[in-house]
This record gives sequence, structure tokens and C-alpha cells, in this order.
Amino acid sequence: MDYGIVVVIVAIIIIIFLIKTAVIVPQQSAYVVERLGQYSNTLNAGFHILIPFIDRISYRHSLKERALDTLSQICITKDNVQVEVDGVLYLQIMDPRRTSYGIANYELAIIQLAQTTLRSEFGKLELDRTFEERAHINSAVVRGIDEAAEPWGVKVLRYEIKDIMPPREVLSAMEKQMRAEREKRAAILESEGQRDSEINRAEGQKQRVIKESEAKKQQQINEAEGQAAAIWAVAEATAKGIKEVAQSLDAPGGNKAMELKIAEHYLNEFGKVAKAGNTIVLPASLSDVGSMITLAKGMLKSEAKAE
Repeated sequence: MDYGIVVVIVAIIIIIFLIKTAVIVPQQSAYVVERLGQYSNTLNAGFHILIPFIDRISYRHSLKERALDTLSQICITKDNVQVEVDGVLYLQIMDPRRTSYGIANYELAIIQLAQTTLRSEFGKLELDRTFEERAHINSAVVRGIDEAAEPWGVKVLRYEIKDIMPPREVLSAMEKQMRAEREKRAAILESEGQRDSEINRAEGQKQRVIKESEAKKQQQINEAEGQAAAIWAVAEATAKGIKEVAQSLDAPGGNKAMELKIAEHYLNEFGKVAKAGNTIVLPASLSDVGSMITLAKGMLKSEAKAE
């Protein structure tokens, strides 16, 4: 046999041996090894040597977190409204051995569980609450799937509802309801604004009336004080005049001057009366004029003494 052919055959055998025995597992991966058809061990990241023709890699799993889309489905709410719902699952393989031998297709099984659990949760809620209780629904789906997936070595981390689509007529009714709510809030805000405006206007009118009354009150006070001051000044001037007249009467010739002034004033007034009409009333005697002068002089003296 040619020596070159032998070398080639040996090289081929070595390559096959390396392929069958040397295994490099990537990071965040796990390989399940079977020996003669039975589970042997799980290979983690790194370099490994297998027994040729006895050991073989049966399953390769990624240990990274994965996202699975759940198919859109029809759910019926508590108030008998059909809504179309879809979501996404986040899961991670925790035990590659149980994932390999616990179930044939863990992804399909988990998606089916997610859909059935989602339908059950929507059946407990009315349509309006389904939009408010998204977080509760997500948590309930995770709990339901996680309990069932634990024997499969899979951990369900999160579930998120992507869309909730009610029927078109329900959407139209919801839009009308929302529009009515917005119009109601707008009307309430407008009425509250009008009420506040009227209150402010009334308060301003009240303050104006108060200010006007206070100003009128102050004006009346000022006028009264002015009139009192004027009366007081007139009284003082009158008293001073009477006092001076009385003092003048005590002076030499004062009586004569007083008699002359009274007589003059009497005659002037008598003349006016004579001009006013055809009928003239005369005193009984001219001595009444002297008595009137004497009476006037006495009154002036008594007022001067009172001062």
C-alpha cells in the first residue's frame, strides 16, 4: 500500500475522532449528552471531550432570555364583549435536562397555556376594567404559566399584553362616551369659571358700595364738622360783638349812641312797612318807642353779663 494513502486515511480518522470527541460549548448555552441512548450529563460553556461512538449531543439549548409572541385570539369579557388580544412572553431555560425530557415542545405548550390563562382572566373582568387591569392580568398569566412550566425546567419571567381590540361598534360607543365625558368636564369647568367670575364681580360690587358709603360717611362728617365750626365761629363773633356793644354802652356817651342807633333802625324798618302796603299800624303812643329802646338796651346788657 502506498505510504501517502495511509497518511490520508490516518488524517481522516483523526478528524472524525476530533469531531466526535471534541466539543466547544458557547457562552450562555447548554448541551445535553446521551450515552448509549440514556442521559449522561449537561455540558456548560467551554471545551469538552466525548467518548467517540458512545456519547452524543442530543439537545442544544440557549440559556438566554427569549421572547415569544402569542398569537392573537378572541377573549370574551364578563359583560359578554368579544375583544381581540395578543401579547408577548419572556422566558428562560433554567434546567436543560428537564426541558429536554419533560416535554416535546415547551414553546408551543407555554404559548397554549398563556392563551388559555388569558381567556380565563378576561372572563373575570368587564370591558372597561380590562384596560385598567393590564398589570393584574399580566401577573395572573405569569403565575399560571410559571406553575405549569416548572416541571419543564422553564422560568416564565414576564407577560405583556400588546393590544386589546374591541369590536368596531364597541369602539364607536366608547368614543362617544369619551366625547360625552370631555364635553361634561368642559361644561363643568365653564360653569365653575362663570360662577367664579360672578362671585368676583359681586365681591367687587360689594367693595365698591362699601367704599362709596365710607366716602359718603366721611363727607357727611366733614360737612357736619364744617357746619359746627361755622356755627361756633358765628356764635363767637356774635358774642364778641354783643360784648363790645355792652362795653360801649358803659363808656361815656354810649347810651346816647345806642338810643340813636335803635331809633334809626326803628324808623328805617317802619318806613319799609309803610311802603309795603296801604294800611299802616301805628303804636298807641310815641312813648312806646322809648320803651322799646329801653328794652333793647336791657337785653344787650344782660347778654354781655352772661358772656
